[in-house]
Amino acid sequence: MTEDSPDLEQAYSLETPDDSRKLYAQWADEYDDGFARAQRYLLPDATARIFAEAGGSGPVLDVGAGTGLCGAALVALGVEPVDATDISAEMLERAAQKDIYRDTIEADLLEGLPVPPGAYEGIVSSGTFTTGHVGPDGIDPLLRVAQNGALFALSINAKHYECAGFADKLDALGGAITDLSLVETRIYGPDAEGPHKDDIAYVALFRKA
Repeated sequence: MTEDSPDLEQAYSLETPDDSRKLYAQWADEYDDGFARAQRYLLPDATARIFAEAGGSGPVLDVGAGTGLCGAALVALGVEPVDATDISAEMLERAAQKDIYRDTIEADLLEGLPVPPGAYEGIVSSGTFTTGHVGPDGIDPLLRVAQNGALFALSINAKHYECAGFADKLDALGGAITDLSLVETRIYGPDAEGPHKDDIAYVALFRKA
């Protein structure tokens, strides 16, 4: 990672959609090698595996797909087709170059997705539902584009699960979702460095009722 490259602290401190677009436009070229590989970023693979082991199937929407790390893991596990959505055109451009997605959709999740209702049997998100990115209200537009019975696997930083309102949101959804469980997983490998090296995520598994 070069001296001027964005870092995780900047990502966690984002406040607006425009902040996200600017940061990830700068980060896109170096994200896979400068961040994911350097920090032993395990979460995309773990989220995809948890989804697949729970019986998840396509078509799947990969939310906050970034450069396609989780999408690539899904396809490697035989889960297809997969579409990608992200607020960053530059990150989606890198994802599209991997030739793993059926479609890429540039959109601000909180403004809604240009997707027909009930389009997906699965919704997967790795690293997007956390401080500085998408809060619990981002779950509502995803329920709209999911089929009844669709499986969700949403990673949420464990430090933010209670304080950022995710626990309350999932509880408030009540009859809209079923079979909620939380699967704990490491975000980074044991040889990662920095203040977040030991961070844990919960992968919230549930189905749309």
